[in-house]
Amino acid sequence: MKQLAKITLCTAMLATVTAPAVADEVFKDEINARQGYYQIIKYNFGILGAMVKGKKDYDADIASTAANNIYNLSKLNNGMLWPKGSDNSQLDNTKAKPGIWENFADVKQKQSDWQLAVEKLASDAGNDLDSLKKSFGPVGKSCKSCHDDYKAK
Repeated sequence: MKQLAKITLCTAMLATVTAPAVADEVFKDEINARQGYYQIIKYNFGILGAMVKGKKDYDADIASTAANNIYNLSKLNNGMLWPKGSDNSQLDNTKAKPGIWENFADVKQKQSDWQLAVEKLASDAGNDLDSLKKSFGPVGKSCKSCHDDYKAK
C-alpha cells in the first residue's frame, strides 16, 4: 500500500511540474509566429522612430520601405495566430491577456484603427521628415491602445 501511495504521489508531482510545459507546447507554433510577426513590425517601426527622434538621419527610401513593410504586414490575415486559449492565463510563453477573446469586437476595432494609421504612415513616410513625424505618432498611439488593454507588462 505504501508503494502505491509513493507512486501516486510521484505521479501527481510529476504532472504538476510538467503540466505548464505541456500547456505551453499546445500553441507553441501560433505564439512563435505571432511574436515573430510583431518583431518584424517592431524592427521597422524602430527604424522610423530613430529617424523621428533624430537618432538616425532621415532617408526617404528607407523610411518608405520600413513604413510599407509595416503596411503590408497590417494587411496580413493573422487570425490563425490567435487561437482562443493562447493567452497568459495558463501559458508562460506569451503576454497576450485572455481579455482579447472576451472583447474581440474591441480588438478588431483597434486593429482597424491601427491599419488606417499605418496606411497613412506608408503614404507619408517617404515624403519628408515632417510628414513622417506627423503620421508616426498616431501609429504608436494605436499600438499602445491595444497593448494597454490586451498585453501584459
